[in-house]
Amino acid sequence: MLFSLPKNNEKIFGNVTMSSLKSGYYKSRKMLSKKLQNPRLTRISFHTFRHWKAITQYHETKDPLYVKKFLGHKKLDTTLLYIQLEKALYKTDSDEFNVKVAKTKDQIVELLAVGFQYVCKKDGLTFFRKRK
Repeated sequence: MLFSLPKNNEKIFGNVTMSSLKSGYYKSRKMLSKKLQNPRLTRISFHTFRHWKAITQYHETKDPLYVKKFLGHKKLDTTLLYIQLEKALYKTDSDEFNVKVAKTKDQIVELLAVGFQYVCKKDGLTFFRKRK
């Protein structure tokens, strides 16, 4: 969808200010909350998306140092909160993966489209994995 937008500017949404983006988001959120009759939607803020991204990053990588750097935290203690939330939400301690091997570009694109992550290349084969 983003690629279909006109490319008149370097920025995706043009030269808009952060406050106008925020007010548009809050207005849309309020309308959606009324339409779906779900007042809890009004509690979702931009910072909620940051928390969600941090939790999913940790779930996918299981690397607290990567998440710490990704979020720009100075202390690992701050990042540990997301690890606890991830364990509570996903309730799995499994480190099992589905592993797939691709030989052609089409196979690589197909695996990436369904959420597999690149692992390495060896002997002309490309290896991918995805958590179970």
